[in-house]
Amino acid sequence: MGIRKIDLRQLPRPGAWAAAATLAVASLLASCGGGGGGGGGGVPLGLLPGGGTPPPAGGDTGIVPSSSVAGLCAAPRNGTNPDTGAGYPDRLGSLDKEKSWVRGWIDETYLWYGEVPTTLKAADYATPVDWFNVLKTTATTASGKAKDRFHFIYDTEVYRQLSQGGVSVSYGAEFVSIATKPPRELRVVLVQPGSPADLAGLKRGARLLTVDGVDFVNATGAANAATINGALSPKAVGESHTFTFQLGSAPAVSYSLAATNVTSKPVQNVTVLDGGGGKHVGYMLFNDHITTAEQQLIDAVNTFNASPGGIQDLVLDMRYNGGGQLAIASRLAYMIAGPSATAGKTFEQLTFNDKNPFRFSLAQSQMPFYSTSSRTSTALPTLGLSRVTVLTSPSTCSASESVINSLRGVGVTVNLVGGTTCGKPYGFYPQDNCGTTYFAIQVKGVNQLGFGDYGDGFPPTCAVSGDDYDHQLGDPNEARLAAALALRSAGTCPAPVAKAMAQGLGKAQPAEAETPFLIDQSPLRRNRLLEALPNPG
Repeated sequence: MGIRKIDLRQLPRPGAWAAAATLAVASLLASCGGGGGGGGGGVPLGLLPGGGTPPPAGGDTGIVPSSSVAGLCAAPRNGTNPDTGAGYPDRLGSLDKEKSWVRGWIDETYLWYGEVPTTLKAADYATPVDWFNVLKTTATTASGKAKDRFHFIYDTEVYRQLSQGGVSVSYGAEFVSIATKPPRELRVVLVQPGSPADLAGLKRGARLLTVDGVDFVNATGAANAATINGALSPKAVGESHTFTFQLGSAPAVSYSLAATNVTSKPVQNVTVLDGGGGKHVGYMLFNDHITTAEQQLIDAVNTFNASPGGIQDLVLDMRYNGGGQLAIASRLAYMIAGPSATAGKTFEQLTFNDKNPFRFSLAQSQMPFYSTSSRTSTALPTLGLSRVTVLTSPSTCSASESVINSLRGVGVTVNLVGGTTCGKPYGFYPQDNCGTTYFAIQVKGVNQLGFGDYGDGFPPTCAVSGDDYDHQLGDPNEARLAAALALRSAGTCPAPVAKAMAQGLGKAQPAEAETPFLIDQSPLRRNRLLEALPNPG
């Protein structure tokens, strides 16, 4: 499926998302969720041999080892790979060679390789990306959703910039769709510090009224759709569009925003709140498990520890955090729990398909709670908390869920306030070939207690229906944070929240049924990305 644009007859609901090689920012949030095991995957690593020859490939005939056709490209790259400092390994090949690589790699590493249809023919698909998009299980979960909704690709250079520094061409504002039919409602949900949107004074909660003169709320027609999509998805630095927003009951304001390379700040609003009774509660908004998050998380923990008396509780706001690098999640969990709770414990046990494609030994498949910085190798600061409250939504996904699951696995009480998480205990080792980085499910993770079956997400301790766009994030009066503080002080959910749970909102719901949903959230923010493979053991 291609990039999803705004349909002015009705804004589309989130669904399966397969990125094109060139990404635009106007695609709507793909549904988060998870499925069960099956096919060729999910066998605990401890039961698999650490080496040897994999079983013969089943299904399609003509599948070749991916290594035999790797880097044989229709359009080889020249120059130096910024990650390695060496030249690209590309050689002149063809689209057919690239498609052969895709098929071999899927058969070798995909968690459910045995469920890939064997009737598909590469010749029926024009490009390697088209071919990749169909090479996945067609099985569904108990609720009827596709088991694998996480198959996607990225242009390799775009992926490198996003994953390492969070750099993208945008205005620095992120939006949430609240009403998809006329009268539509789209609001600002996040503003990146120092971005064009921030410098123009745009705030969380502002409601979009017009785009380049087009009535966003009520307009119809293909021409108006093209205008809106073009403005909401700037493709080049310097591209400028005019928007009208209204914040609360204040008069509407026109903003002329020019896109630029925006570097996201994954950790924001670090503050210490009065918890009553001489207690102090730390709060931080954590949006992305990207490389730059590590130092910002360290700084946040140091801020909490430097507060007089330290903090006795933490509210970790991950309502918009769809995941990212699993190593970041491990370090965050360690900093929350501390050495006593995590010593000798496993952050996450990784399980692969029954071919053990990466030749992991049992030890290599066990990700520890990392206790040192990946950059400096110095010891990480810790809070040593036995309880943490996490603010959640259906956009809380993958690596963010690993933080929750791993802490529960070592005895830390993790209360969830907000909505049911997306349900994605799966991950990838991103793989580049010929300038495209492919992401196919290869890993399922379980915690120290062996638990990882949360394909329907983690339900909240206290359900808070809807997001509160009338308060800024970190404001103690904001609905989710207020509920978390009330739960901490009283030990029970606030009355309106408890009533919502009694009506069933605390139960896991299909992600597609949840509203509102984020727009423009990249697949990297809905995933669990693992670091480079270790040497075989």
